[in-house]
Amino acid sequence: MPEFDAEFDVIVAGSGGGITGAYTAAREGLSVLLVEATDMFGGTTAYSGGGGVWYPCNPVLQRAGTDDTLDEALTYFHAVVGDRTPRELQETYVRGGAKLIEYLERDPAFEFTVLPWPDYYGSVPEARNDGYRHTVPLPVPDSALGRYAGQVRGPLDTERLGAEAPDLLVGGRALVGRFLAALDKLPNVTCLRNAPLTDLITERGAVVGAVIEHDGSPVRVGARRGVLLASGGFEQNAVMRAQYGVPGSATDTMGGPGSTGEAHRAGIAAGADVDLMDQAWWSPGLTHPDGRSAFALWFTGGIFVNQQGRRFVNESAPYDRIGRDIIRQMQDGSITLPFWMVYDNRDAGVPPVKATNVSMVEPEKYRAAGLWHTADTLAALAEAIGVPAEELEATVERYNTLAATGVDDDFGRGGEAYDRAFSGGESPMVAIDTPPYHAAAFGLSDLGTKGGLRTDTHARVVHADGTPIPGLYAAGNTMAAVSGTTYPGGGNPIGASMLFSHLAALDMAAQVTVQ
Repeated sequence: MPEFDAEFDVIVAGSGGGITGAYTAAREGLSVLLVEATDMFGGTTAYSGGGGVWYPCNPVLQRAGTDDTLDEALTYFHAVVGDRTPRELQETYVRGGAKLIEYLERDPAFEFTVLPWPDYYGSVPEARNDGYRHTVPLPVPDSALGRYAGQVRGPLDTERLGAEAPDLLVGGRALVGRFLAALDKLPNVTCLRNAPLTDLITERGAVVGAVIEHDGSPVRVGARRGVLLASGGFEQNAVMRAQYGVPGSATDTMGGPGSTGEAHRAGIAAGADVDLMDQAWWSPGLTHPDGRSAFALWFTGGIFVNQQGRRFVNESAPYDRIGRDIIRQMQDGSITLPFWMVYDNRDAGVPPVKATNVSMVEPEKYRAAGLWHTADTLAALAEAIGVPAEELEATVERYNTLAATGVDDDFGRGGEAYDRAFSGGESPMVAIDTPPYHAAAFGLSDLGTKGGLRTDTHARVVHADGTPIPGLYAAGNTMAAVSGTTYPGGGNPIGASMLFSHLAALDMAAQVTVQ
C-alpha cells in the first residue's frame, strides 16, 4: 500500500453541503478529515439567502400539518426531470430527505422551520403550490460555533462590498454554522481550511487516499473507508467552462471561490464518468458597477426587453427558468447581453428588485458606469439604451394593456404560484405609466455549475460502465445533479448535496474496509 503522512477513515473535500458527510461519518464513529480549499468554511452553500432544503414530508413539515405524500412529490419531481437522470437516483433523493432531517433533529445543534416556497413548475401534476416542501435552518449566533466562530464564509456584502459580517448567522451561513457547532463537540473530526484536495491516491483501481495541499506543502493522507468529493462545481474556472460549453462567465457566478473544478479533474483522472457538464443553476443577474452580474429575484415591477426593445420572457418566473430562456435566445441570436429591465418612477428610479443578493450601491455609480438610464419619455429612454423607440413604446403599451386585466396573454406572467409569491398572491403585473422612465442593465448569472461525476444511489462514483470506483464518492455540485437540466424547487441544490453526502458517509460507515 502507498505510504501516507496521516490516515483517517474518511476524507471529505468541501465544507458546503459536504459538511453533512463529515458530520455523519464522525457521528457514526469514524475518524474524519474535512478539508476546505479556501480560508472560510461554507462554500456556495453559505451564500444562500435561506439555506433551504427541498425535502418533502420531513418531520418539520409534518409538524406544521402538511398533507403531502412522498408518492406525490416523486410524481412531481419525475415529471419535471423526466428520464434525464436515473429514476432510482431521483427516488433516493425525494424519499431520503425526510429521514435526514429526522437524523439531524436528534442532535440539539440542529433546528429547522418551514419557509413556504412554491415549487418551480407550478402547473406540473402534484406541484406543491403552497410551498410546503421547503425547510430552512433557524438562525444561530456565531458564538455558538465554539472553535469555529468567525470562520463561516460570507455574507456576499462582506466579501464584495466590505460590509461588516453580522454576529447572527442566517440562511446558508446558519446551516453551515450549525454543522460546525455540532462538529465542535465531536472529538474524531479534524477540519482544515486553506487545504485543497489536489489529487487522489489509487491502488489497484481503488481510491485509498488523497493529496492535500496544506500550508503550501503536499500531504499524502490515507482514507481507510473512502474519499467524498463535495467541493462545489467548476463555475470559477473559465477554462473548464469553455471546455464544456457552459454559457455565461466566471465573473458573473455566485459560486464560492473554491469552486474551481479540482475535484472534478481528480475524479476524472481516477476513472470517473461525468454528465451534465454544460449545465448550471441559472438566473438573471443585475449588473453592478464592478461589472459583475449578480443573481437577482423578487421583482415588484418592470419588464425585460431585448435589443429590439421587445419583451421576451415571463419576468416573474423562477430564476432558473428565466435563465434557460435567456440562454436559448442568446443561442438563436434574439438576445444579446446586456438586456434591460424597463420600469417607471414608482420607486424613485431604483430598480424594483427586492432581493439582489449583492446589495445595490449608490445610484450614481450605476449611472456613471452606463448601467442605469433615465428619461422623461420612452422614446428618449430607448435611444439611451440603444433599442428602437417605436418598438419599446409598443411593447410598454401592450404590457400596460395586459397589466390592466392582470392576465399576461404573451408570456404567462402570474400564471403560476411562484410568480405571485412576492405580490401577496395577486398578479405581479404592474403598469409602467409613471414618468420619468428608467432602464437597468442585466446579464446572465448562475448559482454554480451542476455537471459532475456520475454516482449511484449510495453516492458512489461510477465508471462509464456503471460500476463503482471503490473508495470514491461525490455529492453537491461535484456530482452530476439528480435534477438533470431542471431546477424543480427551492432548496434542491443544497438538499441534494446534503443528502448524498449523508448517504456516502453511511455507506462508508457500513464498510469494514475499502476493498
